[in-house]
Amino acid sequence: MANVSIADDGSIDDAKTLVSFHAGLQGDIKIVPFLYVQPGVFFTGKGSKTQIGSTSDATYHRATTNPMYIEVPVNIVLKLPVGDQSKFFIGAGPYAAMGVGGKNKQEGKFLSASYSSTKKIEFSNDDPTTSAEEGTGFGIMRRFDYGVNGTIGIEGEKALFSVNYGLGLAKLQSGTNSNANENNKHRVLSFTVGFRL
Repeated sequence: MANVSIADDGSIDDAKTLVSFHAGLQGDIKIVPFLYVQPGVFFTGKGSKTQIGSTSDATYHRATTNPMYIEVPVNIVLKLPVGDQSKFFIGAGPYAAMGVGGKNKQEGKFLSASYSSTKKIEFSNDDPTTSAEEGTGFGIMRRFDYGVNGTIGIEGEKALFSVNYGLGLAKLQSGTNSNANENNKHRVLSFTVGFRL
């Protein structure tokens, strides 16, 4: 359930939540009893939606932005046994992500005349090894996202269920200052079902 912050303090508008998906692989490296490092790689959807007016109105506008990322989280996770084969876990850590695709969709009516469009999201050609952001421009998204995430859940011998929250720290628009405030950053609540390989 993806969204984008709309205020300087990082708050969101629940009505703009976009349902998307993620899929990937995650490791489980034991450090000491009960403490693990969990690196992973996921293909994940982010973004948000907006709507002005209702579809029954003579004039309305609906827009959906759904960028797709390759995301690499690295969590430190505490696991506590809650049964013979089950464990409760909780953890947190940083993530880094790179935009690889996605679409912007718009539809609506203006004085009862319908319109719609679908365009591929355009990312900046940023080189993450430099301090500047290359390829910036109006309507272009920043290619690299980063932030922190938390996870909590239950795992059994062969499967797990978790609830995760990703707090983006990079602004979405290219050329913007990510440290200025918490406006216009990714916020993602996700639910995961996993199976051991």
